[in-house]
Amino acid sequence: MKLGMPRFDQARVLVLGDIMLDRYWQGDASRISPEAPVPVVRVEQINDRPGGAGNVALNIAALGCGSTLLGYTGDDEMADALQATLTGAGVECSFERVPESPTITKLRVISRHQQLIRLDFEEQSMAVNAPNLMPALEKHLGSCGALILSDYAKGTLADPQPLIAAAKAAGVPVLVDPKGADFDRYRGATLLTPNLSEFEAIVGHCENEQVLVERGKALMHSLDLKALLVTRGEHGMTLLRPDADELHLPARAREVFDVTGAGDTVIAVLAASLAGGAAMADAVALANLAASIVVAKLGTAAISAPELRRAVQAEQGTERGAMSREQLAIAIADARSHGEKVVFTNGCFDIIHAGHVTYLEQARKLGDRLVVAVNDDDSVRRLKGDGRPVNPIDRRVAVLAGLEAVDWVVSFDEDTPRSLLETLHPDILVKGGDYGDKRDVVGWEIVESYGGQVQVLSLVENVSTTSILNRMQNNGDS
Repeated sequence: MKLGMPRFDQARVLVLGDIMLDRYWQGDASRISPEAPVPVVRVEQINDRPGGAGNVALNIAALGCGSTLLGYTGDDEMADALQATLTGAGVECSFERVPESPTITKLRVISRHQQLIRLDFEEQSMAVNAPNLMPALEKHLGSCGALILSDYAKGTLADPQPLIAAAKAAGVPVLVDPKGADFDRYRGATLLTPNLSEFEAIVGHCENEQVLVERGKALMHSLDLKALLVTRGEHGMTLLRPDADELHLPARAREVFDVTGAGDTVIAVLAASLAGGAAMADAVALANLAASIVVAKLGTAAISAPELRRAVQAEQGTERGAMSREQLAIAIADARSHGEKVVFTNGCFDIIHAGHVTYLEQARKLGDRLVVAVNDDDSVRRLKGDGRPVNPIDRRVAVLAGLEAVDWVVSFDEDTPRSLLETLHPDILVKGGDYGDKRDVVGWEIVESYGGQVQVLSLVENVSTTSILNRMQNNGDS
């Protein structure tokens, strides 16, 4: 499966669900209270973090995707703190504030990395006494590419059917992170993302993958779902669809430090990817990759688009270094989709010297990515004669790939890079040497035909492969 980055910057996701504030009081506890046998914590630091649906919205914004959060809060200082944090992170907040009810808050008192107590502030009656969310939902549906129902069993999604129906009528996919033992409430959703424990609480223990798939398909049919994604911890994920074979994706994390918030990351990447134009299977693969990054971090953490992009490039072998033409085409397409300018140069690079290094550093400064195309051994021999190259293609490629200025190296067997230029369409073609005019550069007309640029850079004087070989030969003769 070849992964690519969706256009997160052109997508928007609406998150509707239980909004919470995670508040942390941290300080030193060096004595016991004289009033009771409990530690006395001298609070030195207070941290507020969005929890529940707020954390999902935060994950979406971190990807560079438009993020709107809809749900109930109190009309209090906690709601103000939540809105300030989320707005500062790029989340559009559409809170329905409920007077006389506190914003759901989880207060944790921590000393020396140890949680001493958690205090919960919430009223189960908030959603019952709150205004209907349907008008606000319909207001935002037209501008979003996906809807997430983030259920933490706090009452906001006690009856999600009208919400699902409205989204379906608007042609917006509905992704649900379910809670509880009644999945029938989510009937008609596009995708459910239960973890294995939540799934087995509904369908019973699954002793093997065959049973899991059979029961999952039966659940999809009974609930009229388009897809079901079961997250299975160290066993990865299983995607089920009525019209396709099951897709088992292995867990990718090498080290797991903390799984807190991993479910929020999964559904956030899924929704953002679908809203950005990705197919379901590709969206799940990206979510699986994102989860492997998040669980390697401590605490609730969001993954950024650059982090995910680097992981995708590493997965495809397109992050840096030597690659095939096919890999290079993928890398350049991804770079271009993110507004990066690609610089291209070519040559034999038989003996890498100071002149080459200076030239490549200058070329790299002209854009964001530098591609170096290298003649293979046969084409060097045709161009330079017998005895060349001195270094075979694998060694030349390895040295070039190790230079800081070089992003990608590709070899070619033709005498000129014309076919590469016709395929890759770099933004700038660079050559170094004694070219009197850019029209002397092979392939200049190809590059300029699609609006690219051609530039000629001067080489370091008195430094060339030929002069180095001549000096070596003269020293040998003497």
